[in-house]
Amino acid sequence: MSIVKINKLSFGYFSTHEILKDISMEINEGDFICIVGENGSGKSTLIKCILGLNKISKGMIEVNDRIGYLPQMTEIQSNFPATIEEIVLSGTIADNIRKIFYTKKDKEKAKEIMEDLDLYDIRKKCFYELSGGQRQRVLIARALCSTDKTILLDEPVNGLDPKIVTQIYSLLHKLNKKNGVTIIMVSHDVDRAIKYANRVIEIERGIIVKDVPSSEYKIGGDK
Repeated sequence: MSIVKINKLSFGYFSTHEILKDISMEINEGDFICIVGENGSGKSTLIKCILGLNKISKGMIEVNDRIGYLPQMTEIQSNFPATIEEIVLSGTIADNIRKIFYTKKDKEKAKEIMEDLDLYDIRKKCFYELSGGQRQRVLIARALCSTDKTILLDEPVNGLDPKIVTQIYSLLHKLNKKNGVTIIMVSHDVDRAIKYANRVIEIERGIIVKDVPSSEYKIGGDK
């Protein structure tokens, strides 16, 4: 099943400058996709298009599943005064942004996800009390609360120490292989990412220059 299908997508914030040019790609159920490229290559713009945050004017983009999103961690997020449980539960708001109370089903889903990600026993801790790795697990859990099928992560290991990075990749690998979660990940950590991804998509100046199985991807090689 196709989760995301893009055909001849071009996008620019101004009519005279296109950031994305003639992008065509397809992400299938169960994929673990790594999107790579230099700063300014168009990765963030592509993410916003997939999430529906950018209104496209050329081409077509079709998303066949709700996508849970994990943005890059910011200082504001790090200091957020909510508990783990509150943050994870807030992911269910994607079902209804006007909801006031969480349902029994919401709470059961959050509990199951927190248990799966080893967060349930510390669920009453505040976000700002957590280590970098714990914070990322909380945000991944929140993303999974909005969907149990597809998550999009923007630089999920940026700024974390090597031991925590290994833990995060192991978690993503488990979610993908054991739980069947489709993962779309933007990362500069290409060396490690391609060990877990099944496909690598490289963007350069708004154009896809590589879309290959991770086993065939060569860093800095011929396009």
